[in-house]
Amino acid sequence: MRHNKKFNHLGRKSAHRNAMLANMACSLILNKRITTTVAKAKALRIYVEPMITRSKDDSTVSRRTVFAQLQSKEAVTELFREISQKVAERPGGYTRIIKLGTRLGDSAEMCMMELVDYNEVYTGGEKKAKVAKSTRRRGGKKKTEAPAVEAAPAQENNAE
Repeated sequence: MRHNKKFNHLGRKSAHRNAMLANMACSLILNKRITTTVAKAKALRIYVEPMITRSKDDSTVSRRTVFAQLQSKEAVTELFREISQKVAERPGGYTRIIKLGTRLGDSAEMCMMELVDYNEVYTGGEKKAKVAKSTRRRGGKKKTEAPAVEAAPAQENNAE
């Protein structure tokens, strides 16, 4: 009996399913949009949205927790640097599933899954994200930027 077994097993053993979802989550984070089946996209949404919520708090514990699931330094860096800044004000619903029709070979229902804040068609152009205050710092002292010095204009040699 299937009492209290609510998530889709996708016809795979748990190790295969977890590896597949981690790979799909890395692809979604790095590429901002992937094409997959509807069942996998719905399973991926449950897998990746808590990670995006966790990335809003840039702490060592959050990074380690997300890295334990993703196993990709590039994806974790992209998630905590870029994506968390864009979704800082959004309370949830970070992904969108757009159905594309059926696949020609096996008639599986296909869809495109994307991060909501990275689609310019729906957001109406480039929307500027508010920069969240980062609490993670390496090193003891905070670096201060020196004021930029403007270069003097080049002197022209006019021979008359």
